[in-house]
This record gives sequence, structure tokens and C-alpha cells, in this order.
Amino acid sequence: MSEIELPPAPTNAALDRKLGSLAVQISNAAVQVYRAHTGRGPTRSRTSIDPNLIVVELRDTLTTGERNLVAAGQLDTVMKVRRAYRHLLHQPLVDAVEHLAGRRVLALLGDCQLDPDLAVEVFILASEA
Repeated sequence: MSEIELPPAPTNAALDRKLGSLAVQISNAAVQVYRAHTGRGPTRSRTSIDPNLIVVELRDTLTTGERNLVAAGQLDTVMKVRRAYRHLLHQPLVDAVEHLAGRRVLALLGDCQLDPDLAVEVFILASEA
């Protein structure tokens, strides 16, 4: 039996570049959605992409007013406002990810923390057909 010569295995460099570009686009879109709905966008964002999961980490999300309320000990008030924002942000974030990723979002789960000022948006994607 003769040996079959296989072509070299493709590198993942092209896929990595594509996913890296998509991650940046999703991060930028999330910042824009936050800015449009809260008056101020996060100053740092990072997106991780897995086959059926996209996670967006956002830092420095609080508005000046919210930071002042946190400093004054009004944590519950700020958390109530942030929960209200969650409802406003939900559909625009889903729309942005579905448009950019070309995949349907089954669920969007998110939360925030006040100290340190962090938020996370977790998108669970429908399986690819």
C-alpha cells in the first residue's frame, strides 16, 4: 500500500484574524449601544468568541451621576437604575450581535458590578445550520 501525501494542514491564522475582527466589531457595537442608552459608554471592552457563545466584558461603565451615588453609599439605587438599563439595552445588543455575527441569539444574559465597575454581556447563539 502506498503512502498518500497529504497537503499541509491549514493554519488558523485566517480564522483568528476573522474572529479577532468580529470581536472588535462586537466590542465597539456594545460600547455604542451603552453610550446611546446611558449617555456614556464604557471606556474598555473585550469580546471573547466561542462556537456558540460570545462574551463581552465592559469596564468603567458608570455615568458620573452613578459614580457619585456609589460614593454616597447609594448602591441599591444605582443597581436599580442599572437593572432598568438592562431592559433598554437588551434588544439593541441582540440586534447588533445577530447582525455582526450572522447568527441568531438564543439568549442574552448580563449583569454588572459597581466596585470594581464591570459589566458582562453573555450571548448564547443558536447552533449553526
